[in-house]
Amino acid sequence: MARIVMKFGGTSVADLDRIKNVARHVKREVDAGHEVAVVVSAMSGKTNELVGWVQNMPKVVGANSPFYDAREYDAVVASGEQVTAGLLAIALQAMDINARSWQGWQISIRTDNAHGAARIQEIDGADIVKRMGEGQVAVIAGFQGIGPDNRIATLGRGGSDTSAVAVAAAVKADRCDIYTDVDGVYTTDPRIVPQARRLKKIAFEEMLEMASLGAKVLQVRSVELAMVHKVRTFVRSSFEDPDAPGMGDFLNPPGTLICDEDEIVEQEVVTGIAYAKDEAQISLRRLADRPGVSAAIFGPLAESHINVDMIVQNISEDGSKTDMTFTVPSGDVDKAIKVLGDNKEKIGYDVVQNESGLVKVSVIGIGMRSHAGVAATAFKALADKGINIKAITTSEIKISILIDGPYAELAVRTLHSCYGLDKN
Repeated sequence: MARIVMKFGGTSVADLDRIKNVARHVKREVDAGHEVAVVVSAMSGKTNELVGWVQNMPKVVGANSPFYDAREYDAVVASGEQVTAGLLAIALQAMDINARSWQGWQISIRTDNAHGAARIQEIDGADIVKRMGEGQVAVIAGFQGIGPDNRIATLGRGGSDTSAVAVAAAVKADRCDIYTDVDGVYTTDPRIVPQARRLKKIAFEEMLEMASLGAKVLQVRSVELAMVHKVRTFVRSSFEDPDAPGMGDFLNPPGTLICDEDEIVEQEVVTGIAYAKDEAQISLRRLADRPGVSAAIFGPLAESHINVDMIVQNISEDGSKTDMTFTVPSGDVDKAIKVLGDNKEKIGYDVVQNESGLVKVSVIGIGMRSHAGVAATAFKALADKGINIKAITTSEIKISILIDGPYAELAVRTLHSCYGLDKN
């Protein structure tokens, strides 16, 4: 017997028939003798609808400002997960399974006070463990907890993944199964590269890079939590027949295992290729090369919650001037330009330039630590295809390359092939 946390995303619980299918997945694990807790998202599209209601309410009443109280935003949007949890508990009860729904505050999942984007600080899993030991399935509303002000606080988009991993860590689960609309983590996006392969295992660090660099399978914070607490996490498909052969195999279920790299015996040099669209590049020309100039640039940007990624600095021959180039999401360009303009005197640049419509393509693999020439292979492959590189950043297990947007798919296919990821 094992202790399992199962998480089901919005497409998996999109309507009553799919909730019934989810209940069959849960029943399979209960019938196998496992202790089970389930974390659910809102039904597909419901969160967007609720957010729309919140955003439109000030307009409907003719308010002078479009802004609204983030605490009331949380009160509204958290209701989507509560509905799903109740419906799944009813479905399980109809299958003669002892089940009870739980909201975040009832457990309780304690968060900080950043309503709308709260971070989990503590979970008291004692009551859930007690109920699981008594044979009850805990059906938990994901995406939510309770803040220091004793009000509901939501965790931001994709927060149900984080809820599930945090609950798994709190109850010391043997495994956390993330059920979604894909059957695992692939070497790259199968829509771009049909030869992309499903990975049997991937290390936490690699998955963290994949998630942060464009792969949409898991929320970044959930991978961070899993890595810190060493929660073995499986990515599985909820659309497979719950009773198909192998679905109940505890040791080797279908899907992709995200785990510590020590569990991966044969480490590939490159594990996958990720990409992120809608990147923009901002360049500050002829800066004074002096201590504190970087802080003068990136401090105000951070205070304005603008995420800066790739940073490249070029110094003039005499060392007196420098150019600073960095990337931000395309949607933040205007905001970033304004912030830089407001701080021009303090920063001391001559001119600011920007270019949108770029794409960041990344090569990821823990095997890079012990292999030379990985970057050179990428550069040569892209050069052979006539793809110009605008910027490069590297770390121990990744290489990120900035290119023009129209070359994104060609670059992904080229890199996927040149590292042999097309082969079984």
